[in-house]
This record gives sequence, structure tokens and C-alpha cells, in this order.
Amino acid sequence: MDFLFVADPLEHFKIYKDTTFAMMREAARRGHTLAACGPQDIAWRSGGVVQARAQRIRLTGTKPSWFAVEANETVALKDFSAVLMRKDPPFDAEYIYATHLLEQAEREGAHVFNSPRALRDHPEKLAVMEWPQFTGPTLVTRSADDIRRFHAEHHDIILKPLDGMGGMGIFRVEEDALNLGSIIETLNHGGATTVMVQRYLPEIVAGDKRVLLIDGTPVPYCLARIPQGNEMRGNLAVGAKGVAQPLTDHDRAMAEAVGRVLAPRGLLLIGLDVIGTHITEINVTSPTCFQEIHEQTGCDVAALFVDAMERQLGQPAQAH
Repeated sequence: MDFLFVADPLEHFKIYKDTTFAMMREAARRGHTLAACGPQDIAWRSGGVVQARAQRIRLTGTKPSWFAVEANETVALKDFSAVLMRKDPPFDAEYIYATHLLEQAEREGAHVFNSPRALRDHPEKLAVMEWPQFTGPTLVTRSADDIRRFHAEHHDIILKPLDGMGGMGIFRVEEDALNLGSIIETLNHGGATTVMVQRYLPEIVAGDKRVLLIDGTPVPYCLARIPQGNEMRGNLAVGAKGVAQPLTDHDRAMAEAVGRVLAPRGLLLIGLDVIGTHITEINVTSPTCFQEIHEQTGCDVAALFVDAMERQLGQPAQAH
């Protein structure tokens, strides 16, 4: 089969940990061919179909570059066996426009993972609203006064922008309310920008767990991202230590409940962020941690993912 990866520039990949690279490597191992492009390379013209200016690539396994470009060509998305949308956030207007183009490609016959409509309908921080039984106290608002009242009620809170990733723009405000006004101004822009506020969960010291679901089924291991030093954010991008762990019974129960609902909507791959017994985010754009889990446990998450994709495309499962 022939797979197109819509992703950030390949030259920026850190292949020792990158999940999209792990997907590519597993697909290539099975004999599938690979192409790559960015969202900016996708276009539609009236009277035609959605196309991508794509690079045909081969994995080299050598340095200085981990891939070789074998051809540059313009290809209809419907002519690929599958299109994998792996562009990292921000979930901004350009990301949304890309999902509209990908959805048009679906109407023309393309198979896109995750579903463009589902990506658009499940922004990663707001998707938790559907699961109040699994979330801690949370507020989504533009109102600075609402944020102050939330702090007065809970005393120790986390504030975050809705379009961030990797821990970017996350603030903690403790009982003394130090800098709360300045932080609200920074994130809220005078009421122009919606902010998410959550009660601080002290269980973060044991890690912000990434629980992966593939076609609605939880991967048996999660990656606990444990903050280091004075850092309170459990994100690998800011230096958290990743420790693979078996899922707890509660982790599995939450994940299965989410998977039963979201997988039928076209979300083949989901990454839950779990602190203690609470889901704090539902990641659907480009969930990560495949390689860390594989290296520490032997559980080949990339193989599980490609298995699931092949099943959806009607190809018999391969032994691995």
C-alpha cells in the first residue's frame, strides 16, 4: 500500500523519539511505500480533486539524513491507500482549513486517519467536556472575573491556552494568587481569548500519564511523564522524565469508555492525558510516546497502529 504522511518538515524530526517516524518505519518494514507533505502542500481546484505536492521518500537508516527523496510529484489524495494527518498543533485556522481539504478528499474517495471531521470536532483540551465524570474541576471561559472566582474556590489552579502543545503557556497559581492578574491578561487578552482553568492535581508528581487508544482499544502500557526539578509541567518537551507503566484498572476503564464513543467517530489514534484518576486532555491531532513505550516495555505500539490501519483498509493482518 501507499501511505501519505501530512506532517511537519521531515528535517525537524527527532527520529529517536518521533512517533510519526515510528509509524513510517513500521509501514516501510511491511513493504508499504511512503510519501510526505505538509498541510501547505495540499490544494484543490474547481473541476479537479484535492491534490498534494508530495515527496516520495525512502528510509535510509543512515546519517546525516534519515530519509532520501526519490521523487517530487503532485498526486491526488484519493490515489493513496491512506492519508495520515500527523501535523502537530497549534490547532489554528490553518489547521482547520487543512481538515476541510482533507474532508473533501474523503468525499472523493481518500482514506484519512484520523478523520478530518473528528479532528475538527474534538479540539484536544475541549474534548474533555464530554467526559465530566472523568475530569477534575475545570472552567472554560473568557471572563477574568470567572477565573478569579474559580481560584477563590479551589485555591491552587492551572491556567492554559486552548491552542498550546508541549506544556507551552501553562501557568500554576497557588493560594497566594501571586501574578494571577498578569497571567489572566497574558492568556485572556482582555476577554478576547478563551482560557481553560483546572484545579491543580497534586498527583502530577507521579506523572502526567499518556494513555494511548488504537481503534478504541487501550495500549497495555502508558508513559508517565514525571516533572523534574522545579518544573510542574509533565511534558517531555520541557524535560519531564518518561517512565512506561502498565495501565491501572481505572486507567483502562476510563480509556475503554472513551474509546467506545470516539473510535466510531473516526478517531483511530487517541492519546489521553491522565493525572491521578482524572483525564485532563484528549489528544487526537498527533499523539506521541510510541517509541518510549516500545523501548521500555517491548510493546510495539507502531505495529499495533499499522495493524489497525491495515484492518480498516481491508488488508489481512501481518505477523510481527
